[in-house]
Amino acid sequence: MLKKVWQKLNNSVAGGAVIIAFFSLLAKLLALVRERLIAVNFGASAVSDVYYASFRLSDMIFNTLVLGALTSAFIPIFQKTWHKDKNSGLNLANSVINLFLIIIGVFIIIAAIFTPQITKIITPGFNAWQLAQTIILSRIMLLATLFFVFSNVLGGVLNSWKRFFSFSLAASFYNIGIIIGVVYFYPKFGLAGLAWGVVLGAAMHLLVQIPEAKRYGFRYKLKLIFDDNLKKVLKLMVPRTLGLAAGQLNLVLITMMASHLNAGSIAVFNLANNMQSLPVSLFAVSLAIAVFPTFSQAILEKNHLLFATHLSQNIRRLLFLLLPISVLIVVLRAQLVRVILGAGNFTWENTYDTAQTLGWFAISIFAQGLIPLLARSFYALEDTKTPTKIAFISIIVNIVSAYYLANIFGVIGLAMAFSISSIINMLLLYLVLYTRVEFMDNNKIFNSLLKITFNSLVAGFVANRVLYFVAPLVNMHTFAGIFLQGLLAGLLGLLIYLILSILFKLEEVAIVKQKLLQSWRLLKNGKN
Repeated sequence: MLKKVWQKLNNSVAGGAVIIAFFSLLAKLLALVRERLIAVNFGASAVSDVYYASFRLSDMIFNTLVLGALTSAFIPIFQKTWHKDKNSGLNLANSVINLFLIIIGVFIIIAAIFTPQITKIITPGFNAWQLAQTIILSRIMLLATLFFVFSNVLGGVLNSWKRFFSFSLAASFYNIGIIIGVVYFYPKFGLAGLAWGVVLGAAMHLLVQIPEAKRYGFRYKLKLIFDDNLKKVLKLMVPRTLGLAAGQLNLVLITMMASHLNAGSIAVFNLANNMQSLPVSLFAVSLAIAVFPTFSQAILEKNHLLFATHLSQNIRRLLFLLLPISVLIVVLRAQLVRVILGAGNFTWENTYDTAQTLGWFAISIFAQGLIPLLARSFYALEDTKTPTKIAFISIIVNIVSAYYLANIFGVIGLAMAFSISSIINMLLLYLVLYTRVEFMDNNKIFNSLLKITFNSLVAGFVANRVLYFVAPLVNMHTFAGIFLQGLLAGLLGLLIYLILSILFKLEEVAIVKQKLLQSWRLLKNGKN
């Protein structure tokens, strides 16, 4: 029975979304453990600024050339090639891996040589000690990029085959590697140990996917066949790569601005950003990844009604899940930060700055959540240019507003700018997509949005009142008191939201109920 259940989970979009969501939750919980360890050991300080700034160089190379650009271009072409001829599909996968190992390898060598010069540009506000440490950590972290090249193409293969297990598990192993770096490598090797933990996590990210890929037919070969399929992948990558390059430039400019602010500002920005990204990764990214092959298949079969139906349903599901979370995080921001990060060297001042930054990030969680789904809709249509153009616009908005707001509000202003640009990005993607997709029910989406927004605001108001009611009843200077206060407020807020959603007869409640019943029947007897 368990085998049948597992096969159904690992071979369907709904099952894939469940698997990806579950392991995304696990990965994010491990990421919170990772962040707490950094906060406990270093607080929001010059040292933690070094740690987070050290990711910029390797992330700039990987996120621009591999993450998003490669996979969004690779998966549709691989799917078509694989369905026509399995051997050609495997040749394409191996060619992509080998080509990008060469390309990324060249970039890594160049980056390692010029790390001192690049680091001075990225962190102009750092002192001499911070610069020296950032250079050392950045060079070590570059090695992780090679592992990520292989693992992300392999993940794209598994995703195309609708095999989501090891692909979803990989992020957890990455975080485990970083945790090992903090707990075991740092005491032995100093700050460099943190970077070696990142490299270990990247290696584990790859290794965990290899057994499942081999089991379903993947074999790595030293092949590089520059055929039409590979050329098409590269052609589709170009506009997306330009968009991601602009996005990475955006992050570099944010880091540059933050390095001139108070010590710990880079850490505060990253800690708040990582916390608010949990619901986006858990619900939005996992759903977008799982539904992407279905989008591509619908376009391949020229079934535009199916494409539009899936798109509309998933937009409404994400709004139903993410809008109340956005509101509740704004209300509970101080409790969340203090419970998750507030220990050791993480001071009350650090808590305040991170909580305020988190609150401004949270305002745009619903928009951040819709962006991956909307963007993948364009990718399924083999249009990577439109999302790229829109990304450029939102990045310009972010940079201009960040420069202005950071001068007034400090690191909190950076989060304000991020939310403004995210909402603009989402709105532009939706408006353009609406003009392109037939049968898209805009009225149904808008009606759901109005009801969900009202319910979320009422839930947030109730949660806020509960905070004030519980505060005198618990010791607010202890972990237990703050945790209990936040837990009660959050649970009652969610309960009110659910009750209102049922009273308003939101279709999304029925969808969630249906999915839960399907999952229960699946677990009960292994049948649909």
